[in-house]
Parts: sequence; structure tokens; C-alpha cells
Amino acid sequence: MSDVSTDVHPVIDLEKAALARWCNGDPSGFLELCAPDVVYFDPFLPTRMEGLAALTDYYEAIRGKIYAPHHEMIEPRVIEIGDAAVLTFRFISHSGSEGARMHWYCTEVYRRGEGGWRIVATHWSFVSDSATGDSGN
Repeated sequence: MSDVSTDVHPVIDLEKAALARWCNGDPSGFLELCAPDVVYFDPFLPTRMEGLAALTDYYEAIRGKIYAPHHEMIEPRVIEIGDAAVLTFRFISHSGSEGARMHWYCTEVYRRGEGGWRIVATHWSFVSDSATGDSGN
């Protein structure tokens, strides 16, 4: 097992590029990275979503509605285990469609295959106000 931190792993670059598109209303960056068998959690869903087709339907419904002109990936860290890489980071979006400031935790599991790195599991959650010292403004 190798532990690679900060901005030195290819999945961090892939994630940053997808986030830049996402923050401009384009979910395709993430859809292009996802494997057909992706599983997805976020705080707006009552349960796990399974498969790229379901995730595509979900993302298409919000295409063009997410806008965060200022965003930051904080403390990205990758742990690579064979052909898998687990990326964890904090994410802050500023002055966007979701309000003045949103704080998130994210975990992405990537699998390396013939087509390169693909996301097989995504988990987004909110950071509590007590953890950020922020009231969301």
C-alpha cells in the first residue's frame, strides 16, 4: 500500500477538473469519470444510488443549476491500494447557487482499469457548523 498525499496523484487532478466543471453547472466531468457500477451517496438523497444510468438521470435534473464561482479543495489525500485509490478531501464552495458558503466532506473511490481511473464510489456529506466555526454565511 502506498500513501500519496496533497496534489501528487492523478486522481486529484481528475477530481479538480470535474469539480471545476461542476461548479459551472456541468456535471459531465463527473459522469465521464464514473464507472458503470458506481455507487453514490449525498445528503440530498434518502438512500444510496446505484449505477451510472441512475446517477446520470439525477445529475441531468440539476444540470445548469449549480454555480460556485469560488471553490476550494482542501487537504486532498490519496491512499492507493493496488488498482484502487481512495481520495478524501474537504470542499468549500463560495457565493454560489447553494448559498453564501457550503462546507463538505468528500470521499471518492477510484478503480484503475484499461480506461484509466474511474470513480466506483462517491460519498458527499455536510460539515457541521460547529466543525467549521461558520454559520454558513
